[in-house]
Amino acid sequence: MAVSNAPHENRPASRRRWYQRIGPGLITACVVIGPGSILTSSKVGAQFGFSLFWVVAVTVLFMMLFMTLGARLGMVADRSPGELIAARAGRALAVLIGVAVFFISAAFQSGNNLGVDSAFRMFVDFDYTIVIFNAFSIAFLFGLRNLYRAVERLMTCFVGLMLISFAMNLIFAQPAISELLAGFIPPIGGLIGTARTAESTTGGGLDISVLGLVGTTLVITAAFNQAYLVRQKGWGPAELADGLRDARVGSVLMALITLMIMGTAAANLRGQQLENIDQVAAQLTLFGGWGRALFCLGLFSAAYSSFLVNSMIGGFIFADGLGLGSRPTDLAPKLFTTAVLLTGMSVALYVIKTKQSPVALIVAAQAVTVLAAPLVAGALVWLTNRRDIMGQWRNGVGTNLAAGVGFLLMLALAWYTASEKVWPEVRDWLAK
Repeated sequence: MAVSNAPHENRPASRRRWYQRIGPGLITACVVIGPGSILTSSKVGAQFGFSLFWVVAVTVLFMMLFMTLGARLGMVADRSPGELIAARAGRALAVLIGVAVFFISAAFQSGNNLGVDSAFRMFVDFDYTIVIFNAFSIAFLFGLRNLYRAVERLMTCFVGLMLISFAMNLIFAQPAISELLAGFIPPIGGLIGTARTAESTTGGGLDISVLGLVGTTLVITAAFNQAYLVRQKGWGPAELADGLRDARVGSVLMALITLMIMGTAAANLRGQQLENIDQVAAQLTLFGGWGRALFCLGLFSAAYSSFLVNSMIGGFIFADGLGLGSRPTDLAPKLFTTAVLLTGMSVALYVIKTKQSPVALIVAAQAVTVLAAPLVAGALVWLTNRRDIMGQWRNGVGTNLAAGVGFLLMLALAWYTASEKVWPEVRDWLAK
């Protein structure tokens, strides 16, 4: 049996209070709450009001489930996920997952760069702010002896800033509490009712922002990365209770922040068409200029936290898939993380300078996501069901049923993305 206590780099103190022992879940919450999720949440709130709060609640429950699977895998298994996959299914599958996650991270890193740029343009008009932040991130990556501990402390600060800034915006937006609470009650027919609501609102078809809300919240690569984070923290089977509690706290935080952003847009931007993050910031004029300033503080916290952790997800999982290591002390994960950072920065600088959207890159990222999301989810469920890996901690029947529903949800999103977003663009290119 392969179950054993994984090597521990940062052995936690067992007598600390529970809120002092969390960490990986906070990091995962930071990577999920990025510029893309802020824009999508704002658009959905402005268009549908509070009526889709229940969608966020349900989606976060699935995210919590997959985060707990990742946490259990990392704490119980004796090797990293990439090595486990390579040993039991072949190196090719481990490489495929690593390559897919790397390209997703690199493609969407441009959005994180643009989010940092948008947050700072309120205070200074400088095209190369993101160059400075990428240089700082690379120095952060290579210059710290205990990289995990530094990332955890930084992300804890960013979560606090996001909670304060977005909560203040929501408070001063003065939402109707009864309407807000009613948003947690799904319509008759659930998703079918939501689809009909969206169809009547948009004039046909399920509005893409609704699916985007699910896609930017149920981030399976971040849940998979939870296995790496708990290993880096030093948790093993003895810390299972802490690890599961940590995943739940992280999920609740991402739900709370998402709902605050949606609620502010529902109360203050109802009926407005929001096409980019700048429009959201510009229209938050609550209590003078403070609304916009607070929003930009939250946006910067979300963008830079996602900025750093997203690049590490791509770099570390890719290196692990290649068999080149997955610990913060290994060189290959840092080099691949740097590659993700530089790719995202280059694309963002192109957008800033030319004012053109990198459509080809966006479509390519969507195409890779179609493959990667179900693949990563399937691999996570498969690994956590193996007795030779998990021993007595493998999945139960209820966990597998819930994970199966989540997997089907990701397949449905992948099919919709492929048929409604990727294929139309490819068809147009072929027709030229």
